[in-house]
Amino acid sequence: MAISYKDSGVDVERGYKAVKLMREHVQSTYTSGVLGDIGSFGGFFKMPEGMKEPVLVAGTDGVGTKLKYAFIADKHDTIGIDAVAMCVNDIVCQGAKPLFFLDYFATGSLSPEVVATVVSGVAEGCRQSGAALIGGETAEMPGFYSAGEYDIAGFAVGVVDRAKVINGKDIKAGDVLVGIKSSGIHSNGYSLVRKLWGEDKAELEKYDERLGCKVIDALLTPTKIYVKSILALIKKVNVKGIAHITGGGFIENIPRIFPEGIGCEIDTKSYEVPELFKIMQEKAGITDAQIYNTFNMGIGMVVCVDKKDVDATIAQLESTGEKCAIIGRTVAGSGVTLF
Repeated sequence: MAISYKDSGVDVERGYKAVKLMREHVQSTYTSGVLGDIGSFGGFFKMPEGMKEPVLVAGTDGVGTKLKYAFIADKHDTIGIDAVAMCVNDIVCQGAKPLFFLDYFATGSLSPEVVATVVSGVAEGCRQSGAALIGGETAEMPGFYSAGEYDIAGFAVGVVDRAKVINGKDIKAGDVLVGIKSSGIHSNGYSLVRKLWGEDKAELEKYDERLGCKVIDALLTPTKIYVKSILALIKKVNVKGIAHITGGGFIENIPRIFPEGIGCEIDTKSYEVPELFKIMQEKAGITDAQIYNTFNMGIGMVVCVDKKDVDATIAQLESTGEKCAIIGRTVAGSGVTLF
């Protein structure tokens, strides 16, 4: 008896339908650099002009176990924003403007409607960051994923003139750290989040007075994309270093931008920590050092500038809609001191 590919669990017709459904979302991200009239197995993008020595900056990441909450809520329209954000927020830390993005979506049994909804979020993230979605992969892998589950990851490429690369080498003791507010947990620490909040849909759908919303809505709030605000800032101010606060929180990420012999002091009372993080710390029963080593604590990005540039930095960030605060300063030494 003949056994077809469809009999094994892979339906190519569903794949064709998914591509058709997502085409409009993809095309909505196209920029002037996209060369859509050539090639079919790879995406083409024209290098921008006007740079003396253009350098490509690349980053890749996924969404992690935050996906579990998308499955539980059957809400798939924002998880793609997270996938883009985790990549483009990383590369803009080097001063790079995102050029294009590619996504990878894998599932056990392909639902064209679900994948198109996820890609609509990817397209939204690309529009927010100015990146073009020029390709991707949709993989149907029967028996590999549980029913209704999938994984998504992404890859971004940006460009910066070599002379304008931001790498932290000029940071010195006495510089100021300005924190830019996050939209929530973003996309890190969800293995602990799931331990604290659980996975019972009825409980997650309840309204929480302290949060001012349903728990699931707080947990699925998409990662904020800082690209346009950061690119506007570095045109106006000499930004010495930029840290994206992801896995490892303040403790691991901020020191990554410092040269040897430099550490920092962070004033944890310099801004209002969102209620969500306070609740999680209470639930977990952990110390400040532990929670600041896990979550962003309401600060998604940190920029390091000379103290003479602080006012201009804050004014510029606020002009692009960001909320920010002076959260600390650099000192001789190493690591992060919380007080």
